[in-house]
Amino acid sequence: MYNDYNDQNRSDNEYHYSYRSDASGFQPQQTPVPLTPKKKNRAGKAVALVLCGALLVGGGFGAGWYLNSRDGRGETQMMVSERPLAKVETVSVTGSNALTFSQIYDANVDSCVSINTSGTASMGYNIFGQPVQREFASAGSGFILTKDGYIATNYHVIEGASMVKVTLDDGTTYEAKIIGGDADYDIAILKVDPGENELKPVTVGTSSSLKVGENVSTIGNPLGQLTFSLTHGIISCLDREINLNGTPFNMIQVDTSINPGNSGGPLFNQYGEVVGIVTAKTSSDGNGNAAEGLGFAIPIDDVLSMLKDIMENGQVTSHAWMGISGQSASYYPQSGMRSGVYVAEAVEDGPAAEAGLQEGDVITMLGTTTISSWSDLTSAMGSKTYKAGDTTTVTFVRDGEVMTTELTFGSTTEMPEEEAEPQSGVQQDGGTSNGGTYGYGDMEDFFNEFFGSNSRRAG
Repeated sequence: MYNDYNDQNRSDNEYHYSYRSDASGFQPQQTPVPLTPKKKNRAGKAVALVLCGALLVGGGFGAGWYLNSRDGRGETQMMVSERPLAKVETVSVTGSNALTFSQIYDANVDSCVSINTSGTASMGYNIFGQPVQREFASAGSGFILTKDGYIATNYHVIEGASMVKVTLDDGTTYEAKIIGGDADYDIAILKVDPGENELKPVTVGTSSSLKVGENVSTIGNPLGQLTFSLTHGIISCLDREINLNGTPFNMIQVDTSINPGNSGGPLFNQYGEVVGIVTAKTSSDGNGNAAEGLGFAIPIDDVLSMLKDIMENGQVTSHAWMGISGQSASYYPQSGMRSGVYVAEAVEDGPAAEAGLQEGDVITMLGTTTISSWSDLTSAMGSKTYKAGDTTTVTFVRDGEVMTTELTFGSTTEMPEEEAEPQSGVQQDGGTSNGGTYGYGDMEDFFNEFFGSNSRRAG
């Protein structure tokens, strides 16, 4: 036997335990008791033998009764529930009945995919103007839109990939073709050939009817290894404006567990309909403070028409195009302006030229947005405020006089071939980026980037 010794006489108020044996520790002093010889009593000895026999017989009966009684009480038996095992009912997503998370999983897991990509990413150029590249592999998630194999995911999941493989829940793997994508909205469309098989598409709902506090869930590929994992939570906020790598998004904020590899997966409402595309997780703020339970999804209403556009045209055709090339006015002392965008060229028959803009003009406002530099103009164009066909007022300075004109944006699909530039990448949770947004084609471009260039193209 061992006794606990509790030492609490310490300033740190911590408990400390030590153990000591009673055999070697303190023993109470015992006073010897003298033994007195007894007279022999044969009659008493006979009586004792009879009593012992009776005790043995009674003890045997009593032990048997105790064992039987103990076994009868079931102290050595396991309690097993007789309740029938729960069965998940196979249901169809109708949008009229709320489903359990088990039913949502059962109804949609065959419509979700894991995505694995590999390729070579550009790391820019070294000081000698030579391209620097690295090989990469990444993983993400996606969901089936049509029976014939169109699949939606995030742009950053497949950006720069030369090989894309898609795996279904039953283990079937397809090599996928990238139909197109859009970095500004972080969406992409893949296509697989299922042969004679028909794939099971998701049911697309609407994000406009969502309420804060509603149940949501996602099926994805966290860490690129834990395939077809279901996580769930609630909607924490709607129309949450966040900025990811310079690109503004209005997101659905959720507390659903989201990890690298979940990007591109579907966000389900409580009816099992897709209401968003999981795209990012924020784990800290700009000051390095840790945060948990912050996940974001792109509202499906914001991108559904663009997903269809990519399926049909290979790109989003609604992006606004202005049709000028130029640079910040500070690079052009002859303009007499320290802020604004100097128009180095108005593309012939482009939107700017048709609005009356010409070489030498300095744009100072686009709608109600002040334009102080080239980056202001590209930010305004890429802010999703304008779409092809929209009309806005352009304020500009010509020969020292402030003027205005009405400009109707064209589509980026109308851009001359030599003007088009690759879309810029975004680095987010669950994917990989191909590096910089502006490459150097030669040594002249290298010096222009660092010391100022005469002009750049505007989308």
